[in-house]
Amino acid sequence: MTHGLLLFAHGARDPAWAIPFEQARAQLQAQHGPGVPVALAFLEFMSPTLMEAGDQLAAQGCKRITVVPLFLGAGGHVRKDLPALMAQMQQQHPRITWHLAPAVGETRTVVNALADAAWQLAQAGLDASSAQPTDGGAA
Repeated sequence: MTHGLLLFAHGARDPAWAIPFEQARAQLQAQHGPGVPVALAFLEFMSPTLMEAGDQLAAQGCKRITVVPLFLGAGGHVRKDLPALMAQMQQQHPRITWHLAPAVGETRTVVNALADAAWQLAQAGLDASSAQPTDGGAA
């Protein structure tokens, strides 16, 4: 039974916004190889949509697909919109077992990473500001 992974992000008008998500998808694919198909989908503004990516994984022979919301928290999109989309996918592909994972931002791993990154950025800002002359450089 092929298990696929479908990463689900919000989407944005700026294509650069998707770069970290595309990097996460590529990293997962490299780590797990072709035996674990990994797709990235977006709620709005970008493609593919969740339905399109689900169709792609189904066409690759996946019998079980886990949808992982790449959201920092489980707001309305994760609590309301995503379950409705999952029901549509279940209807369209009834032979596939669909599983909805929690939002990644609610995992201890991501919470710790956020705290660590915030601290590192704050320290870098302090280090940079301490290297600046406080009197504007006037002698």
